[in-house]
Formats: sequence, structure tokens, C-alpha cells
Amino acid sequence: MWIGIAVSHCLRELEMLYESDPAKPFVLPSNLYACKSLVVLKLDGDILLDVPTMASLPSLKTMNLQSVRYSSDKTLPLLLSKCPLLEDLVLDLCEDDTPRYLGVVVPSLQSLSLSILYNNHIIDGFVLTTPALKYFKLMDYNEHYCLIENMPNLIEAYLDVDCPDIKNLIESITSVKRLSICSKAMLDEGFVFNQLEHLEVCLCMEHSSNQLFRLLKASSNLKRLDISLMHGHVSQGMDDWNQPTTVPECILSSLQTLNWSAEYTGEPQERDIAVYILKHALHLKTATIKSSELEVTKSEMLKELELSPRASAACQLMFE
Repeated sequence: MWIGIAVSHCLRELEMLYESDPAKPFVLPSNLYACKSLVVLKLDGDILLDVPTMASLPSLKTMNLQSVRYSSDKTLPLLLSKCPLLEDLVLDLCEDDTPRYLGVVVPSLQSLSLSILYNNHIIDGFVLTTPALKYFKLMDYNEHYCLIENMPNLIEAYLDVDCPDIKNLIESITSVKRLSICSKAMLDEGFVFNQLEHLEVCLCMEHSSNQLFRLLKASSNLKRLDISLMHGHVSQGMDDWNQPTTVPECILSSLQTLNWSAEYTGEPQERDIAVYILKHALHLKTATIKSSELEVTKSEMLKELELSPRASAACQLMFE
């Protein structure tokens, strides 16, 4: 009744959290799907989406669907097709709600956050057609196909993925300017990120060091490098890295900032990477190394790095 009254008074924003018996989810009134004034729709919890074919949301620009339920595999694609001005979409799938097919075909979309975190999802895969996208966040810990069309306007991407093949995913984001990435799969050789200026690489995987240098090799215009652990990730300890036979172009010509925030421990694998970058980064201005070690240990690690050769005389080395 409340929603119906709001719709009749030119509702512009609806944010709803509903927690009840999962077997008896709340069904939204059908007139909500024909609300011409609605601009923001945020739904979370035991809410069932059953979209009528006559739906029309001509003003909707922001939609967040977190842990809601869908009446069929066609529900989400139908709902999205009724939102011609949609710009910001958040989809957070829970264990019980997932359609077997996930399709996001929205020409107007500028920001997309997609979370598929449960390993027991019954999902065959997803298709993304979002040519105007500027921000893309994907958290996906499942094995399934993904078909993603090119995103030529992409500015920022956040990828936390555990799927075995990410070739199509990487091919679609090569125009990105800022990239944060943690991937179980190694990147193939040959990718080029011509416009990438800011790279954040998570060090939780054993192959992280070699993944890092593949990304550096592919990013000839990189200016800032962050070496970190993404939220909730725990380092598995790095394998010995294969020192590249040639120095990545970005280290020689464009890298200006190094920020090591993954709790630098001074272990040989970490030290070798830090020393390598300091030795070859001709235009490095600042190198900030963060560590949770005791002050005495920090002092020793800092001294070790300070004594290592530095290609940039202007580089300011800081330990936090």
C-alpha cells in the first residue's frame, strides 16, 4: 500500500530492504514497473521481481538489486530493456536468486557493478553489451562462460576474478585508464593497454609477481603502480619471479609513483621486485613502502632499499 501511494504521488526514489521468510518473498506491486517519474530504485533482500511485459521506467537512471529474486531467466533482461536512460547498475547475486542466464544489454549504461561470489551458483554464464560504460566492477568466483563486448569508453575497472579463462574479459577493457586486478588465471601475452595510467595489482596469488610484470609489459604509458592486497584477500606467498630479459617500457619512460601497500615484509621475492623497479625507473618521483613490521625491522628494510641502486636521483623513498 505504501509503495502504491508513493507511485501515485510521482515517486522519484525508492530504497527498500525487506528480510522475511525466503520461501515467501515480497512481490512488488505491478504499478511500480510503470512509474514514469522513478529515477532511483534500490532493492535488497527477499523481494521477488516479476516484471510485466507492459513495464516502462523511462526516467530510471540508478538501479541497485542486491540479493533479490527473479521470477524467471527473462526477468532481468526484460526489466533492463524497459529502462532506456539507465546509467548506474549494481547487481549482487545471492545463492538462491540466480537466473541461469544473465544478460546485461544496456546501451546507455555508464557504471556497472556485478558480484557473483558464491561457488554453488547455478549459472551458465553472462553476456554484457554496454558500449558506453565508464566504470566496471566484477567480482566473480565461478567457472562459466562470459561474453563481453568491447568497452571503448572505459575509464576505471576493478576485477576480482577466479575464473580459469579471462581472455575475453581482458580484451574488452584494453582502453581502460585505471585498473585494479586480482586474477587466478595468468594473463596471456600480447595484450596492450595503451591508455592505462594507474595500475593496482593484488599480491595474494602465488603467481602475482609474474602477473605484475606481464601487466607492466602491456602498459607502456603507466604513471602509477600500486602493489596491494584487495579487501579480504590474504597473501599465499609469492613464487620466485622470472626477471624479464627486457625492462618494461613504462618503467623506463613513464612510471612516476610506486605505492607498496600490501604490508611489505622484506622477503627475497618482494625485495627483488622493489629493487628492480627502483633500479630501472628513470622518472620515479616517489616510492612509498608500507609495512606492519616492528620499527627496528622497518629501519633495516628501509636501509636495505636506500642502499640499492636508483635510476632516478629525484626519487623520494618513504617507509610507513
